[in-house]
Amino acid sequence: MLPITIWESESFFSPRDYIIIGSGFTGLWSAYYLKKRHPDRSVMILERGTIPGGASTRNAGFACFGSFTELMADIKQMGSKEMLELVDMRFRGLKKIRSLFGKQRIDYESTGGYELISREQYPDINVLRTQIDQLNQQLKKITGKQKTFQLSDSKIKQFGLGGSGHLIENSLEGQLHSGKLCAALLQKVQSMGVTLLTNTEIQKLEINANAVELQTNLPVTLKAGKVLICTNAFAKTLLPDLDIKPARGQILLTSPIKGLKIIGGFHYEEGFYYFRNLGSRVLLGGARNKFLKEEETFSAITSSPVQENLEKFLKEIVLPGVQYTIDQRWAGIMAVGEEKKPIIKKVNDRVYCAVRLSGMGVALAPQIAKMVAGMM
Repeated sequence: MLPITIWESESFFSPRDYIIIGSGFTGLWSAYYLKKRHPDRSVMILERGTIPGGASTRNAGFACFGSFTELMADIKQMGSKEMLELVDMRFRGLKKIRSLFGKQRIDYESTGGYELISREQYPDINVLRTQIDQLNQQLKKITGKQKTFQLSDSKIKQFGLGGSGHLIENSLEGQLHSGKLCAALLQKVQSMGVTLLTNTEIQKLEINANAVELQTNLPVTLKAGKVLICTNAFAKTLLPDLDIKPARGQILLTSPIKGLKIIGGFHYEEGFYYFRNLGSRVLLGGARNKFLKEEETFSAITSSPVQENLEKFLKEIVLPGVQYTIDQRWAGIMAVGEEKKPIIKKVNDRVYCAVRLSGMGVALAPQIAKMVAGMM
């Protein structure tokens, strides 16, 4: 990079009221709410990559707030109260996305969401029906529906699915284009006066009486009144005491399939497997629960064991008897921890963080960002 002149140091690199580290959905939504609350204050986002992005922009573009078995598992782990708080944040987040951008701009489709249930999970259908009714009763205040979840076993054949005992439908869910959502959100915050610097990696934070100084790979020290860290799994490099560990989410994408029967977003095994149609293609991700230790990594390179597991699932469950090829494979790094609740934290008077969205960044980010912006 050329030496910095006074022109750049007093414009692009001038001190800001707020600097946000990370331009994934949480960072972009946080910039939106900070500028909405304080339009006269300056906001800059720093991104170490070439384009804005994060695990949620690289994943599957689900507009969902939790599958049936995932929410049942959450009740066991954290209790009904905290489960409902998470669902409420996700549900509100999806409403905010639709209200701000509409459907066409981000390819939002109200296709419905589904979950495949094996007979081994629920050998007695009456137990399944009872638990669905009980969960629906709890969700009614959030979704406004008597039946958020309902059995739709007749659609198993319609979708051409194999190896399934039951199918649970949630008509309130859908899918979107995560790349187009990220681009639309970036355009929105830039129109509000937010600056984005890409290819900028933070090396050190120094807090003094008047500001936070950020040492980066740039030949200039950046300064801000307050800093917000939104780098999810990578936040631990700056805040080592956080309860965060990386979780690699792997994806594969098929070739176009003539007469594809799969329409909508689908989950399996508490959401650890997930697939959807992307036009006439099938996008499938997951299997991390089969390789938990191996997938606790910052490497975004796909691995053979997970990809082979996904291919087997695709062939036997998703597209039995269908001809296709695998066109693309990729991965994104999520953040998980001992608890599932996001970390929204004031580290000190000048540094804050909003991280650990546990694979639900699309839906959670608008509400998480609103909360942390209020704290700042």
